[in-house]
Amino acid sequence: MKNIFFLLIFFVNSTFLFAQLPEVFDLRDYDGNNYVTSVKSQQGGTCWTHGTMAGMESNLLMTGEWAAAGETGEPALAEYHLDWWNGFNQHYNADIDPTSGQGLEVHMGGDYRVSTAYMSRGDGAVRDIDGQSYNSPPEYHNPDFHIYYPMSVEWYTAGANLENIDLIKTKVMEYGVMPTCICYDGSFINGEYEHYQPVSSDEEPNHSVSIVGWDDNRVVQGAPGNGAWLTKNSWGTGWGIDGYFWISYYDKQACQNPEMGAVSFIDVIPMPYNNVYYHDYHGWRDTLTSASEAFNKFIAKSVDTLIAVSFFVAENNVDFTAIIYDDFNGTELQNQLVEVAGNIEFSGLHTINLPSTVIMNEGDDFYVYVEFSDGGIAYDRTSDIPVLLGGDSRTIVTSASNPDESYYMNEGVWTDFYDYDDPSGFQNTGNFCIKVLSNGDVGVGIDVDYESNTGSNLGSYPNPFINQTKFTFSAAKNSMAQIKVVNVMGQVVWSKNVIANSGENIVTWNSISNRGNYVLGGLYIVELFIDNELQTTLKLLKSK
Repeated sequence: MKNIFFLLIFFVNSTFLFAQLPEVFDLRDYDGNNYVTSVKSQQGGTCWTHGTMAGMESNLLMTGEWAAAGETGEPALAEYHLDWWNGFNQHYNADIDPTSGQGLEVHMGGDYRVSTAYMSRGDGAVRDIDGQSYNSPPEYHNPDFHIYYPMSVEWYTAGANLENIDLIKTKVMEYGVMPTCICYDGSFINGEYEHYQPVSSDEEPNHSVSIVGWDDNRVVQGAPGNGAWLTKNSWGTGWGIDGYFWISYYDKQACQNPEMGAVSFIDVIPMPYNNVYYHDYHGWRDTLTSASEAFNKFIAKSVDTLIAVSFFVAENNVDFTAIIYDDFNGTELQNQLVEVAGNIEFSGLHTINLPSTVIMNEGDDFYVYVEFSDGGIAYDRTSDIPVLLGGDSRTIVTSASNPDESYYMNEGVWTDFYDYDDPSGFQNTGNFCIKVLSNGDVGVGIDVDYESNTGSNLGSYPNPFINQTKFTFSAAKNSMAQIKVVNVMGQVVWSKNVIANSGENIVTWNSISNRGNYVLGGLYIVELFIDNELQTTLKLLKSK
């Protein structure tokens, strides 16, 4: 393997600030643009899949990633692929043998943590045309499927006194439609399609819906104050106000429930990773609050290039460190390969690209360590899960683990989590939510020794750089040259074609991508082509 140590420190936080939020807002007409996809008509108890995909699709519209990926029409992701293949139901659970027959009834339940577990494994989301089938299961995987992946999934609450309501609004304006939940009951909704469940009610949430806007001045009968969320439902356009309705700011569940209240799917992009290494098939089911350090052991499936890590943080404003090590001798992690550290502003799933890639040979073991400043370590375990949101009946969803997979620091000693005495009563089923993502191709994101037939001598100065760098290369004769800057996910972020003169040539890059955005700090690979033939590559580091 390639033993390169690299450290990157950065911050994952909100940079979208508003001097004053509008009193009335609607994502269907945001600066003249519509960032909401069509109202769907759900079958069965699949509201949570529709809430999830409404958020994902809206983010794809806001960022332009759907069109940039060559897709046509409005974003359309398959709710029923998530419904069939989420891993929590009687149709399929990869943690049991045989893989069917236990868990939730298909079409009868789930939530946003279930959705996030499915996506974090790389099982979806897929397009409507790939896997939208309700009556029979669609294909699980197919190389022709287009998978879309959220780089982050964040959870928020508005607060008991609505102290965080401006945060919720800002996130809607920044990331798009926000899935939430309510307890739908005829006694809580009026003829104007305004919903309000009083705080005194003890009924739990039973329906997933999606916030698309708000009106600060709307009066909802029975609510203690003005203001309501404009909300998209999944019961067709014949219900409500063409498929929409209002929820009071003061509703007991909407933007308040800690697991379903308000969720953003952020930076949804075509899946940039070929492999996901994990032990937590069912994602975040519990939290080990007594620990702040943990690691997972993995074994490379093939010659592979590790390019990112993902994990859940259980609290807001968490400082993190993630390190990949080459060895563990039973008491100590050794031979650090790469490190990334920073701050995460909001609880949820976060995917962090590594500052440099790590190459693994087939069969190599490696160890992914995390340390969090607050909240403990999220983990998967066998769970007692409600049938439908807020349902009185529950079912057991089985998770599986093995010795020597997950470890945590316990009074200064690395301890196998398999032996943890879980207060839930479900023993020997836990694994930490620590994943590694790879591209499965050692030809991307690393130095490759190409034989140059033109004496190209590619260079860059300064390197590392902050805002601008100059690429220098030589050509044996007048020719067509192209320089590409590729990120660690193998995506071309910038390219330029030039007519190269015989001798030395200089090309300047000001760190703006082909899309017109400044690129983030990190490691990039520069590729030089002359007359359409790749000549050589070099590593380039952007410092900020």
